[in-house]
Amino acid sequence: MTTPGLPVTPGTPPAGGPLRTGGADDGAATATAGALLRGWRERRGLSQLELALRADSSARHISFVETGRSQPSRAMVLKLAEHLDMPVRERNALLLAAGYAPHYPETPLDDPAMAELRQGVEQLVAAHEPFPAVVVDGAYNVVAANRGILLVLDEVPEELLRPPLNAMRLTLHPDGLAKKIRNLPQWRAHLLHQMDRQLSLVRSPALKELYDEVAAYPLAPEAGDEEVGEVGGRAPFALPLRVEHDGHLLSFVSTISTFNTPMDVTVSELALETLLPADPETTKYLRQQLGS
Repeated sequence: MTTPGLPVTPGTPPAGGPLRTGGADDGAATATAGALLRGWRERRGLSQLELALRADSSARHISFVETGRSQPSRAMVLKLAEHLDMPVRERNALLLAAGYAPHYPETPLDDPAMAELRQGVEQLVAAHEPFPAVVVDGAYNVVAANRGILLVLDEVPEELLRPPLNAMRLTLHPDGLAKKIRNLPQWRAHLLHQMDRQLSLVRSPALKELYDEVAAYPLAPEAGDEEVGEVGGRAPFALPLRVEHDGHLLSFVSTISTFNTPMDVTVSELALETLLPADPETTKYLRQQLGS
């Protein structure tokens, strides 16, 4: 999954790193299936009875599973995970904690079996041109990008564009795109909140390490600190990303898409982010620069 001019690494390991079966601390690796189940049930705000009704079970059985008095079947583990809307990686972790083999494979993106996926993703990002679009894995490693992204990043120093390429580092590093973002404090807070929310759902040492790294970056001295509020007497419908490029102020809103009902851990963690123009001037500029 590469785009000419942008060095990316399709063989980047899946974002989540090694499967762990507990919380964020080191002791989490010994968490039982019951503890994991209870944690996810409470996170979803469900009582034992509510979960039992959804899974065609009984509150007594759910209670026994959570306390370790009962061993759930493999089918029941998968059913409970589905009704708790657990991420695919976490479903595998729950199965492992219950003593079963993982249900979902984790196939590297450069595996021949992923050829059709890679082709489809490349076509998808290209179809969004001239608007910037990028595909990242669960730790924001770039696996595909289009010419719109190249345009936005063409003033980023070469050393930051060496693989492995990471979207969060490129955006928030003080020598990266951050120095061109006019509303950096707002956008930085948005990105850190997005990562924090993701960490609450998936135990990923790689993502936690990345979060700690980018959260510690100082604000780029050249960056702007404008607060995006009402424009033309009305509030924007979404927080825009406002970036300077070659003397022009570009304004984007971000949309994120993921695969529906993924059957592979790697696929489940891929996300397409598209930067759509937030004003006619940005649309005009992109079309002039990219000829679309």
